[in-house]
Amino acid sequence: MDNKLKKDNSVFYISLILAISIVLWGIIAQNSFSSFANSLMNFLKTYFGWSYLIAMFIFVLFALILAFSKYGKIKLGKDDDKPEYSTTSWFAMLFGAGMGIGLVFWGVAEPISHLVSPAPGIDPGSIEAANFAMKASFMHWGFHPWANYSIIGLALAYFQFRKDKPGLISSIFIPLLGEERVKGPIGKFIDILAVFATVAGVATSLGLGTMQINSGLNFLFNIPETKLVQIIIIAIITVLFIWTAISGIGKGIKILGDINLVLAILLLGLVIIIGPTTTFINSFTNGLGQYINGFVTDSLHIEPYGDNSWIFGWTVFYWAWWIAWAPFVGTFIARISKGRTIREFIGGVIFAPAIVSIVWFSAFGSMGVSLNEVIGIEKMAEAAAVPSTALFQVFSHYPLSMVLSMITVVLLSTFFITSANSATFVLGMLSSQGDLNPSKSKQFIWGLVQSLLATSLLLAGGLEALQTASIAAAFPFIFVMLFAIISLMKALKEENV
Repeated sequence: MDNKLKKDNSVFYISLILAISIVLWGIIAQNSFSSFANSLMNFLKTYFGWSYLIAMFIFVLFALILAFSKYGKIKLGKDDDKPEYSTTSWFAMLFGAGMGIGLVFWGVAEPISHLVSPAPGIDPGSIEAANFAMKASFMHWGFHPWANYSIIGLALAYFQFRKDKPGLISSIFIPLLGEERVKGPIGKFIDILAVFATVAGVATSLGLGTMQINSGLNFLFNIPETKLVQIIIIAIITVLFIWTAISGIGKGIKILGDINLVLAILLLGLVIIIGPTTTFINSFTNGLGQYINGFVTDSLHIEPYGDNSWIFGWTVFYWAWWIAWAPFVGTFIARISKGRTIREFIGGVIFAPAIVSIVWFSAFGSMGVSLNEVIGIEKMAEAAAVPSTALFQVFSHYPLSMVLSMITVVLLSTFFITSANSATFVLGMLSSQGDLNPSKSKQFIWGLVQSLLATSLLLAGGLEALQTASIAAAFPFIFVMLFAIISLMKALKEENV
C-alpha cells in the first residue's frame, strides 16, 4: 500500500516542483527566461514548422477515416454503457473546456488582424484581404484543433472505459510498451509532461484572460487597469473555479457549462441580428467554400523559398498552441464521454464544434471587417493592435453596444471558470494515478497553484514568456499523439467487429 501511495504521488510532486521552478525563473530572471523561451520557440518554428503542419493534417485524416470505418460503432465503454450526460451538456462542457474563451477573445481580433496584416502578396484592407481574413480564421479554429483534441480524448476514453485502464495519458501506450514500462519512467515522463503543459497553459490563460476582463470593465465602467484590480479578479475567479471543480463534474462543471452555452448562443444571436446580417451569411458561405476548397493545400502550406513569417506567426503558432492544450482538453473530454460510440465521439468533438466556430467567426468577423469601410484601415489597425479590447471597440459602433459588452464580460468570466475548473479536475486525475474522482484536497492544491502562478507572473510581467515556454515544451506531444494513433489502432484491430 505504501509503495502504491508513493507511486501515486511521484507525478504530483515532480510536476509541482517543475512548474514552481520554471515560474520562479520567470519571476527572478525575467529577461533570461523570456529570451530562452522565444529562442526555443523560434528554433522549433523555423526548423520543425513542417512537423506541426503534417501532424495536424494526419490528426484530421485519421479521425475522418476512423469515423466512417467499421470501428465507428465501438463504444467508449462496455457494450451496454449509456452516456453519463445529455448530448447538450456534453457538448457544452467539451466546448467550454476546448476553446470557448478563445472564441470570445479572437472572434473579432483575428479577422481584423488578418485584414490589416494579411499574408505576403495580399494588399492590406483590400477585398482579397477581407476574404483571406475569414478563410484564415476558419482554418485556425475549424477542424484541425478539434481533431487534435480528439486524438488524446478518443484513445484515453477507449482505454479508460472499455479496457478499464487508469485515466492517465500514459495508459494509451500499453499496447505498444506493455503495462510494466508504462508504470515506469517512460509513463511517468509522459504524465509529468501532460501536467506541466496543463498548469502552464491554464496559468497563462488565467493571467491573460484577467487582463481582458479588466480591459472590458475599464471600457464599460472606467474601472482602472491596475495590478490590484487584476489580483481581485483572479481571487474571485479562483474561489469560483475551485468551488465548481470540487463540486464535481455532475454539479458545478456541468451547470456552468450549460450556462456558458446559453450565454454564447444569446451573444451570437444578438451579433447576427445587430451586425451586418447579409454580410455574415455571405461571409459564412464564401469562407466555407474557400476553406473546404483549399483545405489540403492550406493544411500543408509552407514556403520552401519565400517568406514564412505569417505562417510561423499564425498557423504554426496556433498548431503548437492546440497541441500544448491537447493533454488537458483531451483528458477532460475523455472523462465526460463514457458510453458514446467512436463515430458519435468524433461527430460531437470535431464536426459540431468546428461548425459552431466557423459560424462564430463569420458573425463576429463580419461585424469587425465591415467597419473598414466606415472607420478606415488606420483605425482598424489600432483596434487590431490591442486584441483584449478589439471586441469592445467594434461593439461601440453598433446598437446595444453596452448590452453586448456586458454579456461578453460575463461570458468571458464563465468561460474562464469553466476552463480553469476543468483543468483543476484533470490535474487531480493526472496526479492521482488516473483516479476518475480525484480527492478534493488535490484539486484545491492545483487550483491554488494555478492562481498563484498566474498572479506572480502577472505582477512580474512574464505571462507571455511562460505561454511561449509551455507551447515550446509541448513539442514532444506531436510524437506522443502520433504514437497514440498507432497504439489505438493496434488495440482496435483486436476488437470483434
